[in-house]
Amino acid sequence: MLKVGFVGLGVMGKPMVMNMLKAGIEVTVSDLKQELVDEVVAAGGKSAASLKELAAGKDAVFTILPTAAIVQSVLTAEDGILAGVDAGTVVVDSSSVSPIESQQCRDLAAAKNCPFLDAPVSGGEEGAINGTLAFMIGGDEKAAEKIKEAFEAMGSSWLVVGPTGSGSVTKLANQIMVNVNICAVAEALVLAQKAGADPKKVFEAVRCGLAGSTVLETKAPKMFNRDFRAGGTIKVNLKDITNVMNTARDLQVPLLLSSIVQQIQLSLKQSGHVMDDHAGYVQFYEQISGVTVKTNEK
Repeated sequence: MLKVGFVGLGVMGKPMVMNMLKAGIEVTVSDLKQELVDEVVAAGGKSAASLKELAAGKDAVFTILPTAAIVQSVLTAEDGILAGVDAGTVVVDSSSVSPIESQQCRDLAAAKNCPFLDAPVSGGEEGAINGTLAFMIGGDEKAAEKIKEAFEAMGSSWLVVGPTGSGSVTKLANQIMVNVNICAVAEALVLAQKAGADPKKVFEAVRCGLAGSTVLETKAPKMFNRDFRAGGTIKVNLKDITNVMNTARDLQVPLLLSSIVQQIQLSLKQSGHVMDDHAGYVQFYEQISGVTVKTNEK
């Protein structure tokens, strides 16, 4: 039986753990919110008194946390993950961070003779719940193969893209495509609404053509139904697009559309919408266009 330690039981982390438990993997968890730990324990998971204890005797230790600084903190704390891991334990970070930050984590793990994988995910909360996440991985392929049972329990695909940092930069590329696409959907529906067309009808007319996409299918209905309950918050995506822009700056790559998305996100943060789902980008366009995207159909 694969033995895994898992740190971070947020929107993504808890369902990821639940799917590993369903697959028969032994999982020991940690989170600042004890009630989340209790839920996992009730489902068959284990808890530990410290991160050091959590990491001991495991085939792999996963983290999925808000920032790279927090990841590095749980790795290096006196009673942290690296204080307890055995040599050869695969350390996996599924947080959305920059490639340079992933390389820093690799160096920390290497000092304990542990392979490190940056393995961010795509698929959102729904993918985490359904076990259909896509893992984009940077690091040693043999290390990923060693713990593939965990990836397969949590996702429908996993791929080692290249050396350390490759998973993180792939996630950044993914976030460019997703966020720019959501903004394009928002622009289109605002135009349709302003012209007098029902946005739901427009969606239904174009969804099977070249404009069809997973983003269109999941985000357009949230826009015209005025449902901005968060699956992926604007706050999280602002962090990701900021990482995109910082990485692009370091590489001297001009990213015109991404920079516009960042400005839209910052505007919505200032107007109090940062915790909305990123389908809420439509609210920026509504504010500057004097129109509300809403279907007349029930």
